[in-house]
Amino acid sequence: MVMGLQIVGLVLGVVSWCLQSSCTSSQVWKIRSQVDTITTSQWQFEGLWMSCAATSLGSLQCSKFKTVLGLPAHLQACRALMILSLLVGLASIILSVLGLKCMKMGRTPEYIKNQIALSGGVTFILSGVFTLTAVSWYAARVIHDFYDPLYGGVRFELGTGLYLGWAASGLALLGGSMLCCSCRKASHAPPARQFTYNYSTTSPGPSIYRAAPASDNISSKAYV
Repeated sequence: MVMGLQIVGLVLGVVSWCLQSSCTSSQVWKIRSQVDTITTSQWQFEGLWMSCAATSLGSLQCSKFKTVLGLPAHLQACRALMILSLLVGLASIILSVLGLKCMKMGRTPEYIKNQIALSGGVTFILSGVFTLTAVSWYAARVIHDFYDPLYGGVRFELGTGLYLGWAASGLALLGGSMLCCSCRKASHAPPARQFTYNYSTTSPGPSIYRAAPASDNISSKAYV
């Protein structure tokens, strides 16, 4: 049961890390709304690193953001959070693999491996929190600009990159929780009883002590 939880949690963590990578490199974090446009033959979408424009004829043009300091604060923060989530997720995968019960590392005690697996689960959860914070912050900003009547720029809607981030964060949180639960079950498992018996052929047998019989030549004497 414990090993099954660890393996499933590790698989979910690896899948979440792959989704986090796709989310970070995706250019469709937000897509231009078709509400204010007359024609639907052109699309405009943006990600963390560049903005792209596509037409119905199949042409696609993308341009990277030329400056970093000139970007909005929330975009810079989302970049940092996604990169941090990838690094933490990679470290959690390594820790989780080393903490598996089926993984042998010399003479490492069992409780040490449980602590390593627990660290992997906690870092998985931390990676999921970073991703969830980034995509939720970005989505909140897109929704705020869309409904703001004083906003004079182009209105965007939520893109597929955000949904990838939400899925990745959910899997990371679930996988990390399963790893933590497996360590809890392992720590509460009753320890195996060990019995030792030392037998020596040269040791003398048990000594038997008997009460000495009363001597016949000893009689009670009366003193007058």
